[in-house]
Amino acid sequence: MTTNLSRRSMLALGAGLGASTMLGGTALAKAPKLNTQTPYWHRMVLGDAEVTVVSDGPLPLGPPKGTFVGVPDEEVRKMLSDNFLNPDNVVLEQNSPIVNTGDKLILFDTGMGTSKAFGPTTGRQQKSMAEAGIKAADIDAVVCSHAHIDHIGGLVGADDKPLFPNAQVYITQADFDFWTDEGKLGGALKDFVIHARKNLLPVRDRIVFIKDGQEFLPGVQAIAAPGHTVGHTIFTVSSAGKSFAFLGDLTHHAVLLLEKPRMQFSYDSDPKQAADSRVKLLEMIASNKIPVMSYHFAWPGFGNIAKTSEGFHYYPAAMQMQL
Repeated sequence: MTTNLSRRSMLALGAGLGASTMLGGTALAKAPKLNTQTPYWHRMVLGDAEVTVVSDGPLPLGPPKGTFVGVPDEEVRKMLSDNFLNPDNVVLEQNSPIVNTGDKLILFDTGMGTSKAFGPTTGRQQKSMAEAGIKAADIDAVVCSHAHIDHIGGLVGADDKPLFPNAQVYITQADFDFWTDEGKLGGALKDFVIHARKNLLPVRDRIVFIKDGQEFLPGVQAIAAPGHTVGHTIFTVSSAGKSFAFLGDLTHHAVLLLEKPRMQFSYDSDPKQAADSRVKLLEMIASNKIPVMSYHFAWPGFGNIAKTSEGFHYYPAAMQMQL
């Protein structure tokens, strides 16, 4: 039997469904709209560790033109629309994993904090943590992939006091030195430097500088990924034979910078070096089938990356709803 549904028959079907909501000529009771949102956290298991992903909220970049460069604008827009994404507004997520090893509670990156440079939807990390039942005072370590606004912005509050009073902060010295340099306050990087100084200088006595290849916390290893910033770093997180790679800003977009990994991103300090790091490390991750936790991919950012003929493809993992 062959079914051929025309537009007219679909409309008729819809009308029939509407009529079916009437029982005996009496309309069903209408439930009030709840107008509440699902909490912005997700919890899963990694070996012997527990991982809770919390969100700092969506970060809209606006139109892709001028931000994603090296590929014609119309091609970029087509890549977005072909993947059912808005070609006029590229929206990134901000997904921070919090890893509970049993001995330590480790947070990766802290979101925009008080800055509203990208609009009002950011800055909810503390709220997300509270929704997840995690107290900022219980965080033992804050690991920063780099010192851009959307990664170190939540280290201090509006009162300039540290939000994680018992945590050590881990970052590369190259990024700390570059983004807290007051000599850059008069240049194009002014806003980034102001925000980095606001968040990093109050915790200077708690900062531990990390190096490429170093396992600086149990199960957490640094992997240098320079280009996006001078000291940009990604991390592998391992427990009881299971692992994932926290990508930081190795790639900002699951379509644009994966399908065409040589495409450049305007916020990169050295776009060519960033592209080289992206290709090299994504090839390593794909060939070793290491799961990824991506800061900027669609919520909650956990999945796998595979090599394609021209670039890479991201396969989001199903959310584990049972621990």
